[in-house]
Amino acid sequence: MSDAKGIEPEVIGPRSGAAFLLGAGEILTVTDPQGCQVADLLAFAAHDVREVISNGRTFDYEETIRLTTGNRLWSNRSRVLLEIVEDTVGRHDFLLTPCSEATFRHFYPDKPVHRGCFGNLAAALSPYGIEEDAIPTAFNLFMNVPVEQDTGRISVIPPTSVAGDLIRLRAAEDCVIGLTACSAYASNGGSFKPIHYAIQPAPAPV
Repeated sequence: MSDAKGIEPEVIGPRSGAAFLLGAGEILTVTDPQGCQVADLLAFAAHDVREVISNGRTFDYEETIRLTTGNRLWSNRSRVLLEIVEDTVGRHDFLLTPCSEATFRHFYPDKPVHRGCFGNLAAALSPYGIEEDAIPTAFNLFMNVPVEQDTGRISVIPPTSVAGDLIRLRAAEDCVIGLTACSAYASNGGSFKPIHYAIQPAPAPV
């Protein structure tokens, strides 16, 4: 299965994570190969990892919490790090923090504790000098978090993504990316599946 113009994808196994560099102009394709699986995404500026995607800045500048094709992900320094160039799902979450051991103790007291996306991101990003306290709210790809109009109450229900759905993001500058196959029960309809990603090179200068 090729996720980006014949490029064989990298596979993030269920309930695990990865980190990698994404160069300016390159396009990251994240695919839900089986459907109904969330992927937490983080982006840090490679030249200074203290600069990171910000949900608050993004909501402010994009004037929406429903981010899809054409929207950009802004940093805590008010600069664009990523642009969504294709999105076959159109429903993602940028409100909720990565699941963690504390999440499992709070929401799933009868289930085994797992380090969750937070722990997976922390481990994957550590070689890039990114510590746990630097991990912000992730852009939760394919995650379905409706907000009630009258009360503002949120809920987490299964993603609408089906097998092969994807999102493509173009890097505005060199970035360090963290990416997971989410570990929380409610986020993924109660089962855990892989996530695929592939990187398409930046087009050659004309």
